Amino acid sequence: MSISNAPLVPPRVMLFDWHGTLVDTLDAMFSAMEEMLPQLESLGLVERLLPEHQCKTPEDAKLVRYIRIFRRLHPRILAERRVSRTDIFNAIFGPDRVAKGIAHRAYNACYRHHFGKVKPFQEGVLDYLTLFHRLGIRLGVATNRSREFLDKEIRLVDDGRWQDMIDTTVCADDVIDYKPAPEVILSALSAFDVEPGPDVWYVGDSYVDMLTARNAGVTAVFYNGARWERDWIEQNFEGNGELPPDAVVDSFDQLVDVLVNVQLHCPEAFDISVEANRPPSYPAPEPPPPRIEADWHPSVARLTAPTLILFDWHATLVDTLDAMYHAVDDMLPELKALGLQDRLVSPEDSRSPEDARLVEYVRSYGQLHPKIKADRKISRTDIFEVLFGEDQDAKIIAHKAFNHHYRKHYGQVQPFEPQVRRMLVALRDLPVKVGVITNRDREFFEHELAAVDGTGWVELFDTNVCGDDTPLRKPHPDQLLRAIDNLGCTAGPDVWYVGDSTTDIVSAKRAGITGVFFNGALWDLPWLRKIFPGTPRHPHKPDVVVNDFSEFWALVLACRDKGRR
Repeated sequence: MSISNAPLVPPRVMLFDWHGTLVDTLDAMFSAMEEMLPQLESLGLVERLLPEHQCKTPEDAKLVRYIRIFRRLHPRILAERRVSRTDIFNAIFGPDRVAKGIAHRAYNACYRHHFGKVKPFQEGVLDYLTLFHRLGIRLGVATNRSREFLDKEIRLVDDGRWQDMIDTTVCADDVIDYKPAPEVILSALSAFDVEPGPDVWYVGDSYVDMLTARNAGVTAVFYNGARWERDWIEQNFEGNGELPPDAVVDSFDQLVDVLVNVQLHCPEAFDISVEANRPPSYPAPEPPPPRIEADWHPSVARLTAPTLILFDWHATLVDTLDAMYHAVDDMLPELKALGLQDRLVSPEDSRSPEDARLVEYVRSYGQLHPKIKADRKISRTDIFEVLFGEDQDAKIIAHKAFNHHYRKHYGQVQPFEPQVRRMLVALRDLPVKVGVITNRDREFFEHELAAVDGTGWVELFDTNVCGDDTPLRKPHPDQLLRAIDNLGCTAGPDVWYVGDSTTDIVSAKRAGITGVFFNGALWDLPWLRKIFPGTPRHPHKPDVVVNDFSEFWALVLACRDKGRR
């Protein structure tokens, strides 16, 4: 895709973004981001995340939600590796310059552990820079990268052969503010003693880069090295009321095509022929491989329309992850004193190699593996199921110890998604009976039920059953059967249980009802096949998987419509 809205003014200065345009530092960048995001709470940045209703796009809102809950990047971003650190911080903090400053500084501290892995973003960059230099175009770099990193990376890439062609570099810590503020471009131009105008081109790979070019009053050239589809480009520019880039190129070879077109309309633009001196045609970067989404939707005809829907609480309807993980952190070092160290399951009894590794790490270190805490995708109940298997007495001791520590941390609770309350009200209006099943003890659940959303959800549920209301907790079906009996219903496919864990699905299938897996953590399809293997030892699989409550609501309506027909 090579798009130019009109013949451009010949450039006498061409400035480039660094990461994602000239160079690929993706490994270091994403490693630093994954190290930095779990620090959001200690940095005081969780409460400064942009409210979802203020986000620019639905995708940005989902990113904010995912980072708020799981303290890591949305799996699609990790899979595609297309967006920059700056794009992420602009999406999740919006106009909050103070929050972005704190985040950038924390990122830089993490990046020091990883940087140095740098290579040209596409093949042939050195040859293209050589052509631009021969054309008499003055070259520079204007980047949000810190000076300590850029200076080292520019010495490393292509064995330092770019240094003689790049006449100036400006980094974020050379100016007052990060892009999209125009200072990095204006500072570079002051080094050339050049005023901003259409004869200055800024070549960058992101929406923020194009906004920076507009703010600086220079020509905006979008380098689509990430190979975004045309629809994405239109949505992010024209769809947001912004002027589109002056040109869009998928490769540096297409950037040369734009220069050829410039010379065609202005023969005196350069002293030599662009076409006659262009380097060999190097290929554009390959688009990222598609992520295999967890599209586990059976035919609606296989599901019975619900008359009663029971929901799990934590990580399904509400987010209480911070308190939960703090309590688990406090409790696990006490396993030996609790007499539980020798009751951990043996590797051969684990459901998967990943479960076996989790048990072994807890056995050796008395804590969760850092990756488990970074992912924030596994519940307390699932952790205890993995650690103790069928040992009910061990799990009772573990839950009691957890509750002791949870008293120090619980209290903060918020909807898992912004529209949960509206969805619950709409279900009752259908009408469908609604209940909550949770392994949380009643003293905690009742406080959280009254506190969520500021006004509580007490009136939204026809029944609730907590972990200490029955002799056995999930994955045993006792709690589900108690709730069904409370409402005078009968266990069957018209009763749905919606939960985020394997434990929830096991309890639903043992109760003989429909199991709906709420994939709020956005596991991909290969991972879902691992945690629901369908083997004789672990036969239980969900009847359906939904990734958010908009999908769930659509599923409910489709099943009811099918039932009426």
